[in-house]
Amino acid sequence: MPRAAGGAGARVPPQSVLGPSRFLNRELSWLGFNRRVLSLAEDPARPLLERVRFLAISARNLDEFFQVRVAGLAAQLDSGVNVASPDGLVADEQLRRIRPEVEGLVARQAELFTKSLVPELAAAGVELCAFEDLRDAELTHASSVFDEKIFPVLTPLSVDPAHPFPYISSLSLSLAIVVTDPGTGEHRFARVKVPPIFPRWLAISPGRFVPIEQVVAAHLPALFSGMEVVSCAPFRVTRDAELAIAEGEADDLLAAIESGLKRRRRMSAPVRLEVSVSMSAQLRDLLAAELELERDAVYAVRGPLDLSALAELAALDRPELRQESATAWTQPCLAAGPKGAAPDFFEVLKQGDVLVHHPYDSFQTSVEAFLAQAAADPDVLAIKHTLYRTSGPSNPVALTLIRAAEAGKQVVTLIELKARFDEEANIEWARTLEQAGVHVVYGLVGLKAHGKIALAVRREGGGIRRYCHIGTGNYNPATATTYEDVGLLSASPELGADLTELFNFLTGYGRPRRYRKLLVAPAGLRSALLAQIHQEAEAPEGRIVLKVNALEDPELIQALYAASAAGVEIDLVVRGICCLRPGVPGLSERIRVRSLVGRFLEHSRIFRFGSETRGQRYFIGSADLMTRNLDRRVEVVTPIESPDLCRRLEEILATSLADDTLAWELGPEGAWTRAPRGPGIDTHHVLLERARFRANGSADPNDSSARVPNLLPR
Repeated sequence: MPRAAGGAGARVPPQSVLGPSRFLNRELSWLGFNRRVLSLAEDPARPLLERVRFLAISARNLDEFFQVRVAGLAAQLDSGVNVASPDGLVADEQLRRIRPEVEGLVARQAELFTKSLVPELAAAGVELCAFEDLRDAELTHASSVFDEKIFPVLTPLSVDPAHPFPYISSLSLSLAIVVTDPGTGEHRFARVKVPPIFPRWLAISPGRFVPIEQVVAAHLPALFSGMEVVSCAPFRVTRDAELAIAEGEADDLLAAIESGLKRRRRMSAPVRLEVSVSMSAQLRDLLAAELELERDAVYAVRGPLDLSALAELAALDRPELRQESATAWTQPCLAAGPKGAAPDFFEVLKQGDVLVHHPYDSFQTSVEAFLAQAAADPDVLAIKHTLYRTSGPSNPVALTLIRAAEAGKQVVTLIELKARFDEEANIEWARTLEQAGVHVVYGLVGLKAHGKIALAVRREGGGIRRYCHIGTGNYNPATATTYEDVGLLSASPELGADLTELFNFLTGYGRPRRYRKLLVAPAGLRSALLAQIHQEAEAPEGRIVLKVNALEDPELIQALYAASAAGVEIDLVVRGICCLRPGVPGLSERIRVRSLVGRFLEHSRIFRFGSETRGQRYFIGSADLMTRNLDRRVEVVTPIESPDLCRRLEEILATSLADDTLAWELGPEGAWTRAPRGPGIDTHHVLLERARFRANGSADPNDSSARVPNLLPR
């Protein structure tokens, strides 16, 4: 039987503690994550352009929050479905609580930009100027740019009985303009869209930039000949980004998603209106009325709208203003041989599994090189692969698949067309791959295929041998330099057989089944994780360490509460959303939650169950602990059994739990505070040093030359 909480007496049923408020609200938890991202931009110790980049990221994050989460709550209200979330809040209550949190976040962003970053950039020789502050030569240059490049693509849209209010595309920057006819004195409203094909920040002279909307605003008389411009103010609309697709009724999923994309561009409901504080109340009310938005969906912003455009400035060629690029290292077993001979992945994997940890370990010399060798090897008969989020048109993984198909291999790629915000890129890649002879599967009806898996089938010695990769991150070389992920390269016969059966399920007909090694959602991952948690609750010295992006599923949270009450010590490293309330007596007093936010985006999912004395069980995979991942996605989690690789995972977990530089800690009331400062352990720095160490062939992880602490248990 489980141990009683505190070692004596009957255990308090966790369900009776706090009621629904034992769960933290998902949306408010996400806003807490974005505040942690913004704190990186507010940190004066960081290089200046890195701070600009993090401000842009926090602004882009907020856009997506409205496009997805706020839009979903608004849709619930519109449909009359006001169902409570696990924490007991219905949709309108959540929206009311979101508003002040967003207002505070937007105010922090604007203040950081205007009072800190603008003067610091100017001191560094990057001046962000208002149009009225331009010098005479710059004004002449601005007028020339407007006349020659901008003016020809502008289209003023007036509103009158013959011209209805125009459709405002999502996240586009526009100018709301009121003009007067001097002859009649009649006022008219017009909208001018700021062309997104130009940089938001126009270089007006060396080191000096001006917002493009101010250049357009200064030249409005050229657009409204004979009219008097009474007022002009920028505004921006955010729309619902969800695709409305009746998958069960679609004969062709590709056609259905393309149609949904067109509808989304034309018909998606607005959920937020951002306006400049300079806009008159009358004009603000007119826009809200035409967009059919209530006042609580209107946000007045001090400073420029759309700070995500600061990404342009963060990319300036000023290396002295940004953090030194991190070097991705190659493990000795994957390094080039004598005279630059390429490593033989198949021979390496016959000797044992390999764990790669990006961006510390090079994606190019590990996953990319493995797939490239499989594509070029005449004995490889088939390659099967999943793509969830692709990069641009030169994605080397996709190009490798094309070369393999052109070489006559059987190549199958499952492309998830429903990957939000990547639907169009994935459709384009799907068509390109099909034209090259790749067999493309467009996801599954009713499920998103989110697993990160690849399988190479090779002819060897009169038989077949299978080689595979199972990871936590997308096959995207661009994000592999900034997203922290782990992956397993293996020639395990059991894993190869499991992946073969899984691909047969994904590409054909059949029911999900139990696998030899893999844990796969939606069929068995939830029950397997619950079984692991319950096993620790029943065992002496119960111990659980989980590293995920999000923890939201009520059943798993409830199981962790029960394990805590049974005496299990639990550490959670949760980058973003966490709906578990730690440190509550009788509920979660043995649970600690922390979040790491820094130069790399923590993205790996690592699960560890068991103690040192009883033995520890490690798993990695694509699944976060969210209801959608466990019940509505195909997720793949694999055990890690090699003692050497388990030590690598323990290194990651131990470093994450010891971090006192990037770490934040979650309190029982749902507030995040910085972890107390200690010896100055920065996870990203420590793991970069460890990767350098391995690449240089050191066998001793405690060698003082690494200049990083030994964080592994003694």
